[in-house]
Amino acid sequence: MKRRDFLRTTLTAAGGALFAASALSHARTDENAQGDSMNILVLTGSPRKNGNSSTLAAHFIRGAEEAGHKVARFDAALRNVHPCTACNSCGMNGPCVFQDDFTFVREHILRADVVAFATPMYYFGISAQLKAVIDRFYAISSLLHTPKKAVLMMTYANHSARNESPILTHYEVLLDYLGWTDAGRVIAHGVWPAGAVERTAFPQQAYALGRSL
Repeated sequence: MKRRDFLRTTLTAAGGALFAASALSHARTDENAQGDSMNILVLTGSPRKNGNSSTLAAHFIRGAEEAGHKVARFDAALRNVHPCTACNSCGMNGPCVFQDDFTFVREHILRADVVAFATPMYYFGISAQLKAVIDRFYAISSLLHTPKKAVLMMTYANHSARNESPILTHYEVLLDYLGWTDAGRVIAHGVWPAGAVERTAFPQQAYALGRSL
């Protein structure tokens, strides 16, 4: 297929997908206005079973569920998600060539009202496991440009605000691109060994954030 024809086909499909996604978004907004529960997808990136960011995610989920919301959790490090290879077979709005656990994310993120990201800082960035999931958003990019809320929970070992900036910038640019709204952040600094976050006020902050949605 010629590049011009490919772009025309892709844009036409994307337009239809955006219309459908917009209708779904308005339906969710109407439901939420009536006080119904929201659908929340929590994406974690820690490969440590009792990692500090995973702990924050658990407290956030407890708060959200107590507030009456429906939560689905996807632990990227414990699942099989192939990195995007930029083959463009999906055309930003179609099936991915990799049949793996991203199908769970695809199913839940499209219906989600809130998407929460929980990651440790690994070498000054998002963990590779969570980044692989975010990169695969490409296959459903046209469907994700609908109003959603997002949450960021991040943990790291030192106390440098400068060290936080790469992850915060990535998060902010991602939300700006997708048209999502930041609903809150928990930035847990000074935690390194697994379980260290439990001796801080950050888990309570994550719980309160979940309750507040």
